[in-house]
Amino acid sequence: MDKDFLIEIGKAKIERPGTDVTITAHSKMVGYSLEAAEILHKEHGINAEVINLRSLRPLDRKAIIKSVKKTNRIVNVEEGWSQCGIGAEISAILMESEAFDYLDAPMERLVGAEIPMPYSWAIEGLAVPQVENIVSGTLKACYRKK
Repeated sequence: MDKDFLIEIGKAKIERPGTDVTITAHSKMVGYSLEAAEILHKEHGINAEVINLRSLRPLDRKAIIKSVKKTNRIVNVEEGWSQCGIGAEISAILMESEAFDYLDAPMERLVGAEIPMPYSWAIEGLAVPQVENIVSGTLKACYRKK
């Protein structure tokens, strides 16, 4: 990597371009979302666009709105709880912008369970979204059944 390489703060990255649904995520959930996008493409013919938010404050609102205007559907994936989470902010952005008129389905929010994070890594996966949860939630947003 070049010594002058910089990533602009507040600039999301489209990790996987798509046309059927937008999946927004940050941190560990980006990898899970990319895995889910491959499954959705291979098994269901759904071409998901995966956006790595990279920073939450500032949040790249323009990238989210642009993607939703293209795909007409959105799924947000995060490890945190739904109340006061980044998904709540993204849904507010969609309601307050021109992207609302492009939505063909309600936004799906895939979030952590309403419990304290387990101490044991062996059961941590039960408290946060997994690849199969992302696939199911995305199918729901696309009005498809498993």
